[in-house]
Amino acid sequence: MGKQKKNVKTNAVRILDNEKVPYVLMEYAVDDGLVDGVSVAEKTGTSSELVYKTLVSRASLKELFVFLIPVDEELDLKKAAKAAGVKKLEMLPLKDLTKETGYVRGGCSAVGMKKQYPTVLDTTSMNFEAIVVSAGKPGLQMKVSPQDLARVVGATFCDLTKG
Repeated sequence: MGKQKKNVKTNAVRILDNEKVPYVLMEYAVDDGLVDGVSVAEKTGTSSELVYKTLVSRASLKELFVFLIPVDEELDLKKAAKAAGVKKLEMLPLKDLTKETGYVRGGCSAVGMKKQYPTVLDTTSMNFEAIVVSAGKPGLQMKVSPQDLARVVGATFCDLTKG
C-alpha cells in the first residue's frame, strides 16, 4: 500500500478537503519513469480493476471532455462521444495536456483542472466502495468513493470501454 502523507497539497487534494470528501493519499516512486496506470496499480499494491486513468478528449478545439476508465481498459471513442452528446471525439494530444488542464501525463486528475470540463466515469466504478485516481501529480494517487468523486466534478456514469 502507498504511504500516506498529510502535507501533500495538490489542487485535487485541496478541493477534496474543501468539499469535506474523505480520501486516502497513496504515494509511489516515479524514478523509473513508469507512470502508466498498470504500473501505478503495481506500485501502490492496488488491484488494477480499482485504479482509474483520466483521459482527456476533444470534440473541437475548445470543447473538451474528461473520461475515467479502469487502467487496463481502452476508451471506446464511440461510446464516449455518445456519453458526451457529440458526434465525434479524438484524444487530446499529449502536447496540449498541460496547457488545457494544468496537469502533466501521469498526474492528470479530473479534480482541479484549470477549467471543469464535462466528466464521465465508467459505470464499473459503481461496483466499488472506492476507486484510485490521480491526485494531481505523478507519484500521488487518491482512493475516493466514485459517488463523492462524481459529485465534486459533476460527473455522470456511463459504459465507456471497448468490449
